[in-house]
Amino acid sequence: MSFVPVLTAPTASGKSALALALALEFPLEIISADAFTVYRGLDIGTAKPSPAERNAVPHHLLDVVDVTGAFDVAQFVTLAEDAIAGVLARGRTPLVVGGTGFYLAALTRGLPLTPPGDSAVREQVEADLSARGLDALLVDIQALNPAEAARMERNPRRVVRALEIHRLTGRFPGEFGRRAPRFQYEVTAFTRPPAELEARMHARVQGMFAQGWAQEAAWLAAQISPEGTPRPTVWQALGYREALAVARGHLSVEAAAAQVALATRQYAKRQLTFTRTQLNAPALSPDEAARHLRYRLAH
Repeated sequence: MSFVPVLTAPTASGKSALALALALEFPLEIISADAFTVYRGLDIGTAKPSPAERNAVPHHLLDVVDVTGAFDVAQFVTLAEDAIAGVLARGRTPLVVGGTGFYLAALTRGLPLTPPGDSAVREQVEADLSARGLDALLVDIQALNPAEAARMERNPRRVVRALEIHRLTGRFPGEFGRRAPRFQYEVTAFTRPPAELEARMHARVQGMFAQGWAQEAAWLAAQISPEGTPRPTVWQALGYREALAVARGHLSVEAAAAQVALATRQYAKRQLTFTRTQLNAPALSPDEAARHLRYRLAH
């Protein structure tokens, strides 16, 4: 195979279900490209594949780091490329599946040649984020490099990283270029009509709370600090702060679900924009994406 297939779609679109269906027809192994399913214990809120699904189809890059540990895009690319090489060596097809655009861009276009950060500078930027808010930091980046501001996708973790590197070097991460990717990729993206996607998001969030998402968030808070106070990185996973508020009695499930659904809709829009502009993949319908991938996998 001359290319490694990549399947991406907004949250709750059904990309995991499509990947599993394809794996029943073709000798596939799934390489997860998600910034938070890498963490052990983040199961419900990340919609991590179930044990039954993982037994049916080999999955890679799930549960590779503790919630107290660090994980970044460079680690992701290294592990993903190693996993892809292993799948190919077994005579099978790797299918990269996920919605974290930054990870997919680094994998398919090459890892950014950004220098290492500095924890002291990072703490200063995180303090600025807490004091001034995300919008103010994005305005700072916009004034210096509008393209970099757009690349942030309003992701707090990415904003902190960008300003950390800029304070250290005078340049933003996107200005350092990329190394050549180890493999060649073909990205297939799809979405659903807005009303259908919104209904799926709402049902998904309700289902997560019914499965015990609030308890999972409380467990997470207890793991990462004795006081149970959220800290950056893991807590950027969509909806965990709201789920923790439910666990602590600060929000009702209904109010939390409404907040998470709204945030999910906003995130889905950013995902689609990133996929179109950064991955150069137009959004097909689910049926079109399935037909395209079946054809490519068969040929």
